[in-house]
This record gives sequence, structure tokens and C-alpha cells, in this order.
Amino acid sequence: MLDIAALGAYSFVMSITPGPNNLMVTASGARFGYRATIPHLLGISIGYALMTVAVALGLRQLFVWLPWLYSGLKWGGMVYLLWLCWQLLREGEVGERSSARPLTFLQAALFQYVNPKAWVMAMTTVSLFAAPAMPVWQWLALLFGVLAVVNYPCISAWALFGVQMRRYLVNPATRRIFNAIMAVLLLLTLWMMMR
Repeated sequence: MLDIAALGAYSFVMSITPGPNNLMVTASGARFGYRATIPHLLGISIGYALMTVAVALGLRQLFVWLPWLYSGLKWGGMVYLLWLCWQLLREGEVGERSSARPLTFLQAALFQYVNPKAWVMAMTTVSLFAAPAMPVWQWLALLFGVLAVVNYPCISAWALFGVQMRRYLVNPATRRIFNAIMAVLLLLTLWMMMR
């Protein structure tokens, strides 16, 4: 039987701790506000839960058979995160009208497939919370539901932190410092995940 409380607690800890998603939604909340960041938040929660279900259905075994595929996703994720760091450092003023926009639902959902922390979370979740005695469809539905429901408020807290930072980011010097801190934190997260 699946221990839903343990899965929820594990998901909470993994979702609330810093990682690429958390830092990206903090920056998005600061730049675009909470309402505009909602599709990004939903994309992360649904995309991550779907990815975990895919891992449970055998994607993990595919990576065992084709390790270059996992390496390619990992390196692709690293390049994308480096690009995001660069974008943070070049970011314009809060509320400024430009071609910049928050990630869409689909972009955020697809980002999970190149996010190294999301892969680690998905693989460990499936390993730790396998429930072989439970019907597979029931296990997958519970896994999906708990992960999506727990993840959303955790990453929302980070987006709301970004929204609260908005009032301090009207000063260009403060905004540059905030963006630099977010970029450095993203780089440190990337470095820790790639070791």
C-alpha cells in the first residue's frame, strides 16, 4: 500500500527546497507578477507529475538501456539553465514592456524533461514509493495527484516571494543585484546537481 502521508511529506521537502523551478518562478513572480506566473506554476506541477508517471511506466529503464539519452537530456538541461542565468543577468526593468514574457504552461511542463532536479526527484520518488501490491492505475493516479497537489503551493511560495521583492526592484541597482543573486543561485544549484 502506498503511504500517502510519507509521499506528501517527501514531495513537500523536495518541492520547497531550492532548484531551477523555484528560482525561475521567483524571478518570474518578481518580473511579471503572480497572476502572469500561474501558467508557469501549473506547467511545473503537472509536467513534473506526468514525468514521474512516465518514469514509473518505464522511462527509467530506457535510460538504463540508452545512457546517452539521459546524458543528452542532462547536458541539454545544463545548457538551458546557463542560458536562463544569462537572461537573468540581462533582464530589464520590472514591469517594463518588452518582448520578455513568463513561461507558458507547455514551456514549463516541457522544461521538466531537461531539469536535472526533476529527474532526480522523479526517479527517487518512484523508487521509494513503489507499491507493487496496489493496482498500477491506482498507484499512478495517487502518485500523480499527490505530487501535483503538493508541488503547486510549494513553488507558489517562491513565486509570491518574488512578487514581494517587486517593490524593492524598482531601483535599477537593486534589480541588478537581485538578478545577479538569482543567476548565481541557479548556477550553484546546477553545479550541485551536476556533480
